Amino acid sequence: MATLSSAAESTESRTTDPLTLIDVDHVRFFVGNAKQAAHFYASALGFQVEQISDLTTGCRESAQYLLTQGNIRIILETPLTEAHPANDELKRHGDGVKDVAFTVFDAERAFEQARKNGGEAAYEPRTARDSTGSVTMAGIRTYGRVVHSFVSRTGAYDLPSIKQGNSFAPGFRPMEQFSLNAYNRQHSCGLKFVDHLVGNVELGKMNHWVRWYEEVMGFSMFKHFDDKDIGTEYSALMSKVMASGNHLIKMPINEPAEGKRKSQVQEYLEWHAMTAGVQHLAFRTDDELTSVAELRSRGVDFLVIPEAYYDSVWPRVNAMLTKHGHAAVKEDCQRVRDLGILVDADDEGYLLQLFTKPLQDRPTLFFEIICRRGSQSFGKGNFKALFEALEGEQERRGNL
Repeated sequence: MATLSSAAESTESRTTDPLTLIDVDHVRFFVGNAKQAAHFYASALGFQVEQISDLTTGCRESAQYLLTQGNIRIILETPLTEAHPANDELKRHGDGVKDVAFTVFDAERAFEQARKNGGEAAYEPRTARDSTGSVTMAGIRTYGRVVHSFVSRTGAYDLPSIKQGNSFAPGFRPMEQFSLNAYNRQHSCGLKFVDHLVGNVELGKMNHWVRWYEEVMGFSMFKHFDDKDIGTEYSALMSKVMASGNHLIKMPINEPAEGKRKSQVQEYLEWHAMTAGVQHLAFRTDDELTSVAELRSRGVDFLVIPEAYYDSVWPRVNAMLTKHGHAAVKEDCQRVRDLGILVDADDEGYLLQLFTKPLQDRPTLFFEIICRRGSQSFGKGNFKALFEALEGEQERRGNL
């Protein structure tokens, strides 16, 4: 998700639409032990553990670790007191995404507009400031346990400054002597920014949340897939992709579909206290093969794609590219197969993608690594192979 680049567009948006979204400011995870989780995300996925807010900085309620890679910012937060609301959520849901926060020009105006549009407040506007600048945040509730925070920044805390490594917010300090940071700078996983974030909702609730994103957030439908598109003989799901007005932020919404066995969405819900939530984050890379190879070397577990998939993928993909006047896939086909990467094409070009297995013991949150060579879709041609791989994992877990 790129940021606004035109000064004229930025000025116009600032004065006309309070809900203009500039970027994914950060994604906040509630985790049981942020210190240990930070080590996992650094060692397995190549994130820099940049900053911390905890007892040593005067924060008595929780410990927060800022992880970065490219334009991706993740906050891992662990409660330090019995009264912290994260305790109950962790008990019910385990580690997972709590907040998908968006940078806006004015967090208070965005919050007020979202409330006028029918949004329910998660928390009122609050500002942290010091002599160098300020960070204002306000939150509304979306599906399940998830919150969307609006974040506006000034001075040393503005978005360009934090992209350059400045302090994330008042109360954060740099991480000192975290040895994996030096290693990760030398052995990059190449993850650039959040391409999209996918939410799983209960059966019959997809259209409700589609309307919510349209009416409250000003999003519109970007793509639509039904159970004929996403499924196998045994399980299926339905999905609608919602996009912000400038198409910078994309949020697919999934719901289960009827099938002979449980879909991946139903499995997620059952292991997430029957509560909707973020199923996966997709990270963009410019080089899928290098990124996946580096992640595999670090021990990341990816879905195993059936060998038969590669018997038919190249004729299908190349025929689509030729039909629409695009060059053939430039990546080495054997290397793609060896790394177990999925490939798909449409009228705009092609993409490469691969999905990790769940990142924790509960089969809930996972990541996607995606590289786009023109295609702006989501790998429709890969859905059947992906579902077969997912069904294999569900069967191993006894959840099919």
